[in-house]
Amino acid sequence: MGDDSPAGWQSWRERRDRGLRNPHGWLSLTGLHWLGTDPAGFDTVPGRWRVLDDTVYVAAGVDDGLTYGDHPVDGEVAVTGSDRVRHGDVEVEVIQRGGWWALRVRDPHSPTLTAFTGVPAYAFDPAWIVDGTFERFPEAQEVKIGSVIDGLTHAESAVGVLRFTVAGQELALTAFDGGDGSLDLLFRDATSGVTTYAASRSLSVPAPDPDGRVRIDFNRAFNMPCAFTEYATCPLPPPENTLPVEITAGEQKYH
Repeated sequence: MGDDSPAGWQSWRERRDRGLRNPHGWLSLTGLHWLGTDPAGFDTVPGRWRVLDDTVYVAAGVDDGLTYGDHPVDGEVAVTGSDRVRHGDVEVEVIQRGGWWALRVRDPHSPTLTAFTGVPAYAFDPAWIVDGTFERFPEAQEVKIGSVIDGLTHAESAVGVLRFTVAGQELALTAFDGGDGSLDLLFRDATSGVTTYAASRSLSVPAPDPDGRVRIDFNRAFNMPCAFTEYATCPLPPPENTLPVEITAGEQKYH
């Protein structure tokens, strides 16, 4: 997690805001288009798009101005791998969520991005750096959790339960695999929908030590992309990760 001093937190906040200013980052989203087997056009990007046998295709003419792999799209092209289709400085990303395919359009001129002035957050408070104990499951458990998109679910790898005490209450959060030994937490609390984003906040904590001890810094709780844009597909916390206390730390609602 790094330096847990006020200066370390301030540096983290600055990096966080810089990251959100990425020209093709989360604030650049201007469209989320779900695909079917019949070719369809969309108002945010040229071409006719479809999915067949788990492959996305786009059909366009040279005059449409689409490029893929540095070549103009002329006819129908299969969009595979991580390369994005481009239309000038607009990028079109192909994603798969819950067995469905979609296009995510990233425009560096998005009003959400150009109007961005930083994420509001509670002031740093060392009292929100708490010690916890991680109880690892014998085996990771695949769990399905909801999404901000109705009917869409996410499969996540739950690796254990993180226990800690806040305001004299013993609390617990199901923890997901962070991929490098760290733990990812999705949670709601009594501030959700009041001073913080209603759907969820996220927090990454460092890998527990051999005895399961871990430090949790709620000052670094951050908003998921869906707090900024309607074109994200963020997962929701599992039901047990709604805390009955106010976590008055971390990022607040973004207006």
